[in-house]
Amino acid sequence: MPSDREQEPLLEAQSISKAFGALQANQDVTLTVRPGEIHALIGPNGAGKTTLLSQLAGELPPDRGRILFCGEDITRLAVHARARLGLARSFQITSLFRSFTAADNVAMGIQARETHSFRFWRAARRDRTLREPARTVLEQVGLAAKADQRATQLSHGDQRRLELAMALATDPALLLLDEPLAGMGPEEGLRMTELLNKLRRSHGILLVEHDMDAVFKLADRITVLVEGRTIASDGPDAIRGNPAVQKAYLGETAAC
Repeated sequence: MPSDREQEPLLEAQSISKAFGALQANQDVTLTVRPGEIHALIGPNGAGKTTLLSQLAGELPPDRGRILFCGEDITRLAVHARARLGLARSFQITSLFRSFTAADNVAMGIQARETHSFRFWRAARRDRTLREPARTVLEQVGLAAKADQRATQLSHGDQRRLELAMALATDPALLLLDEPLAGMGPEEGLRMTELLNKLRRSHGILLVEHDMDAVFKLADRITVLVEGRTIASDGPDAIRGNPAVQKAYLGETAAC
């Protein structure tokens, strides 16, 4: 049995609310992510999933509620301070230094962990103490053979894995992943799913994803947002069979 310490949540979002004028993007959203767990956040477009991730990452302040990371209140901490504690985010759209090599990109991720910025990127590209760790991270995501290829030369699936490598370069305990399978074909999607399944051994993961096959294969727990509110939060089997979730998002075929 895991110890009590191992069972403590990495991340706790407590009654998070966020509005943009009259638009209520999130309302009283509560969820937890534990070590070694993949917690999926699903819902229709406009449900408030990315807004919630932005608040958890520190890019947006919540109007109400608290965010705890490893028991510490981080609600008002800046992005770089959260990253230093061990929280990393990837984005829905790839955000790479596209003219740099895969190794360059990851080296700058490692440097950003230490300096809190990418402003010394020229030094990062030359620094051997960053290059070897960068290649180790690339090996972790299956891109070691493409370390010297420019990001623009990589396939879309490889670019998404490279973005994940940049997040891993910051040595996080928790990954916030916004649609890591977006735009992938079946083969690339399968490789990413296998990679995420491996990463759960050493990282907690909060996953926003529209690929329901991947969600139900990967997730230990699923939270469903509709119009900014949580309508269900449970294990995959319970979510698949939940009539309210089927009506709001999954459709009747999800129960088959």
